[in-house]
Amino acid sequence: MDEYLILMRLDLITKDAQPSPEQMQVYMKMYQDWVGGIAAQNKFVGGTGLSTEGKVIKSGQIITDGPFAETKESIAGFITIRANNFEEATNIAKECPILNGPGNSVEVRKVVGVDNTR
Repeated sequence: MDEYLILMRLDLITKDAQPSPEQMQVYMKMYQDWVGGIAAQNKFVGGTGLSTEGKVIKSGQIITDGPFAETKESIAGFITIRANNFEEATNIAKECPILNGPGNSVEVRKVVGVDNTR
């Protein structure tokens, strides 16, 4: 089985796009249930959420506040899973509750080693 990264993107800065505390509890429960289902299949490797603050470093040593200097859509978090192939990883990812929000997206990427042995 290979490892796949599931990147979860959503609007973290537009005030109207932010869920109420009550909605956030519902969303977190849905997310925990989704991850729990992946873990129950022994396919969950790990993951975490990301803060809304950060720095972006570009070539020429240009540093800006970020991570959303150019776009309101930002990576909110990620998980790493095990799957037999892209199709299986994509089928797992398309059940991500983040996709219930308008404009949100999920990206699936295969994890490869620097030496390309994976």
